[in-house]
Amino acid sequence: MAKRIQFSTTGDPDVLQYIDFNPKNPEEHEVQVENKAIGINYIDTYIRSGLYPPAQLPSGLGTEGAGVIKKVGSAVSTLKVGDRVVYAQSALGAYSEIHNVPAEKIALLPDNISFQQAAASFLKGLTVQYLLRQTYEIKPGEIFLFHAAAGGVGLIACQWAKALGARLIGTVGSDEKAELAKAAGAWATINYAKENIAQRVIELTQGEKVKVVYDSVGKNTWLDSLSSLQKRGLLVSFGNASGPVTGVDLGILNQKGGLYVTRPSLNWYVTNRQELEQASNELFSLIACGAINVDVAPEQQFPLSQAQRAHQTLESRKTIGSSLLIPGS
Repeated sequence: MAKRIQFSTTGDPDVLQYIDFNPKNPEEHEVQVENKAIGINYIDTYIRSGLYPPAQLPSGLGTEGAGVIKKVGSAVSTLKVGDRVVYAQSALGAYSEIHNVPAEKIALLPDNISFQQAAASFLKGLTVQYLLRQTYEIKPGEIFLFHAAAGGVGLIACQWAKALGARLIGTVGSDEKAELAKAAGAWATINYAKENIAQRVIELTQGEKVKVVYDSVGKNTWLDSLSSLQKRGLLVSFGNASGPVTGVDLGILNQKGGLYVTRPSLNWYVTNRQELEQASNELFSLIACGAINVDVAPEQQFPLSQAQRAHQTLESRKTIGSSLLIPGS
């Protein structure tokens, strides 16, 4: 027997149940991972709430974790029992003590990176990798806008931008979060509770605006994001923390400068083992050399049994950086 989180209906955090289950043996192309740390991501709240409903109910939750391989499927030859591993694109169910994951979704974890660091950074770090390195390749010295700069993805983006020699303008919701983003490497911050985002971008860029905006907030920042772009600029919309952008009149893209908009996700950038290794090696090298720090505060490490509280805390916008679930605690 093992423990996991399950939900039988979508809704608020109280739909999450902490239950016993009997883990199945891995299929031939899978490995079984004993999770040591589990990543909590905002997309998990979308699935739980029904914004992105699961294929069937009851359902597990979570796609990211780090731990040790306990069993391997009959067709798996590149991984073995005892390997330290991390994954971020599994089927739903990572909120669990034991989770079966396709071998092609598994990355070997270097010994100098802890399970907590890996689970706190893998999905978020791979997200930043594709955003800054592939969707639009940020150049040294380039100024760009990144929303929610003090969130889990945002703090990694601040650090990655600094490592690239780029100048990230980060939006935040408080002066405290502004200081955190600056400490992580943001070139400038905009407190949207006090300041007009688009106007501050114009001021910070001396009227030039930016070539690219990365927006995980969605509904509340849509117009500000478009208004911050240069002509023929690119809006990269990769999340909906304030709700989805709907009912868009495409004419606004012409009115604001012949703009481009894309809605990417990691699944379109990491589609095979080679792409996973390339992206993860770049992330691991930055963590190992200290360019990216992903240590998680103790108050944001929740026992697996307290997944409800973890989601409540995340959705209250009280978290800073990444949060984790810890099995067996």
